[in-house]
Amino acid sequence: MIIMYKGLGSEISLLKSLKDYFGFSSFKGTQEDIIQNVMDGNDTFVLMPTGGGKSLCYQLPALLLDGTAIIISPLIALMKNQVDAIRTFSSEDGIAHFMNSSLSKSAIQKVKSDLLSGKTKMLYVAPESLTKDENVKFLRQVKVSFYAIDEAHCISEWGHDFRPEYRRIRSIINEVGAAPIIALTATATPKVQHDIQKNLSMLEARVFKSSFNRSNLYYEIRPKVNAAKEIIKYIKGNPGKSGIIYCLSRKKVEELAETLTINGIKALPYHAGMDSATRSANQDSFLMEETDVIVATIAFGMGIDKPDVRFVIHYDIPKSLEGYYQETGRAGRDGGEGKCITFYRYKDIQKLEKFMQNKHIAEQEIGKQLLLETVSYAESAVCRRKHLLHYFGEDYTSENCENCDNCLNPKSSFEGKEHIALVLKTILAVKEKFKAEHIAEIITGKSGQAIQTYKHNQLSLFGEGSDKSVKFWLAAIRQAMIAKLVIKEIENYGLLRLSPKGREFIENPYSFSLVEEQESEFDEDSDLDSCSSGGTSTVDLELLHILKDLRKKVAKKHNLPPFVIFQDPSLDDMALQYPVSLEEMQNISGVGSGKARRYGKEFVELIKSYVEEKDIIRPQDMIVKSVVNKSGVKVSIIQSIDRKMNLEDIASSKNMEMHELLSEIEAIVNSGTKLNLDYYIDSVIDEDRQEEVFEYFREEAETESLEAALAELGEDDYTEEDIRLMRIKFMSELGN
Repeated sequence: MIIMYKGLGSEISLLKSLKDYFGFSSFKGTQEDIIQNVMDGNDTFVLMPTGGGKSLCYQLPALLLDGTAIIISPLIALMKNQVDAIRTFSSEDGIAHFMNSSLSKSAIQKVKSDLLSGKTKMLYVAPESLTKDENVKFLRQVKVSFYAIDEAHCISEWGHDFRPEYRRIRSIINEVGAAPIIALTATATPKVQHDIQKNLSMLEARVFKSSFNRSNLYYEIRPKVNAAKEIIKYIKGNPGKSGIIYCLSRKKVEELAETLTINGIKALPYHAGMDSATRSANQDSFLMEETDVIVATIAFGMGIDKPDVRFVIHYDIPKSLEGYYQETGRAGRDGGEGKCITFYRYKDIQKLEKFMQNKHIAEQEIGKQLLLETVSYAESAVCRRKHLLHYFGEDYTSENCENCDNCLNPKSSFEGKEHIALVLKTILAVKEKFKAEHIAEIITGKSGQAIQTYKHNQLSLFGEGSDKSVKFWLAAIRQAMIAKLVIKEIENYGLLRLSPKGREFIENPYSFSLVEEQESEFDEDSDLDSCSSGGTSTVDLELLHILKDLRKKVAKKHNLPPFVIFQDPSLDDMALQYPVSLEEMQNISGVGSGKARRYGKEFVELIKSYVEEKDIIRPQDMIVKSVVNKSGVKVSIIQSIDRKMNLEDIASSKNMEMHELLSEIEAIVNSGTKLNLDYYIDSVIDEDRQEEVFEYFREEAETESLEAALAELGEDDYTEEDIRLMRIKFMSELGN
């Protein structure tokens, strides 16, 4: 193809320019047609999946046309990366610049000088900078070749990353000076596409839409159970591979990155709350392959041109399918392996719904619809690829893509017509004024306080579904929502009402396939701390017997009761997890670093020998190190005792009963931490009685049993609290 470029005065081949500037010998997909359309001065709309080569569609014509292309981009980090990349194709740094709030006054002056001299072919600018009056006034002096609007989905309120500033772009373009527009996005439903074109006044633009099918990507949704442990297991099973893990909160990003690091994985965090220098350094470390894994919020990844990302894991499910598609699209951009694994449970959706409650009603409605589509995808039993492509307005005719969890391991389903009918009738019976949990409790026949208050235990439908669990009925309600039979009113406290489609279902029920769910009610907040648990499901009784013999031997050597060395639950856990190093021993229940160092050596040597002799294969995910428990309660208790605070005052400050505080202190001491409670014990138990209890535990006690101690020492002479305090003193002084 030979083109005459206006102002260049010579005929140049697009293909030759591609080779000269970028070193490529051929275009990908529709790139050449898109570039030709821009060169011809036409408005252009590009819908192209991540990895399809969108950037080239405006970079090459910008280099060839007279004037400067103004490229509107949402992220400062993205601008810098793209400017740095363009400069590598030229001997003149001034060929590309960015203009944003990160620049100094002298740097901005340099940018303006290069623009006015005609050196700069591409100016990257954030929409916030573009709308500043002084910038608008200056840009009127610049010859604009065209405007490129990257991440154009930010324009639409129905897009997954709506930015209000993007809605003003058209009016600013009119102020700066008219020129052709190319709008580009990797994710847009037909609704979002129309919204973008309408807002930019480019409804007549030529649209280039590439297929959204990324056949090399494997999609999987997993129940969110021990997610951190599952992630560590996956990464260790794929050593050396690059990956991105997305979390919704900055706190979770930091926690998970730390957990991965202490488990021997090269991982770094990335989120908007970090200072820009650290954020840039972490991103560069990932791009330069010094780090294998980036744990990030959605702030990471836009425009990141790393072709060999082999996995994208969502620790938290995204807020929309657009976000999900864009983030998973960062895997396998070179056409190679790309695993996309998402951990899902409905409780996370409920959290996201709560975050919306302070937003405007219109925003809530949009957010609710986007979330509902995400839930539909996560809980669907159909091919993931078919579901995604349909969402983006593309038909996928194959019944089995052979590269998603639903196709490779089909979920079982059953006829649920009667179950759905019961759900709908119950919602109507309570006048559509109650939440899902209340409906499920009525159906199962749970007569809680709210049920009794509203006399819903007198409904004829009460207990009609008592053969199933509340969890089952909540899942059925969700699937009725996905099928648009039921509507949840977020702005009205999550009350359920029937849609016209739902009312029609009651009149004329039809076959309804319910998917069997495997969701767990596992508590996410304890997920990272739970990484130390695991292993086989039954205690090795032979090993347990050997460990008890060793405990007796060690106790005799130290002239201590056996329970002071390790308590029974600790031995049980050793016979469950087979720790073969002092490091692993610290992950055993009731064994802290101090106790592991003091008594652990002989035990781990015995276990290691036993494992080798019996040829025992320890499960790969047997023991995963967890971040040190940062529980403010335990740390605060230790600090308070160090300051010799009265125990009653400590309990009161923690809103605890005394027995609860003592339980916390016992746990601290039993894990190997030495505490000195003498200052308090001396004030409540006289010296002779202290000595009597201490000697009992040292000379007579066969176990740490509180009941046995009280029986021996006399309940009339000692309270349970006295014995517990002295047992803590004994274990701390002799056991630690």
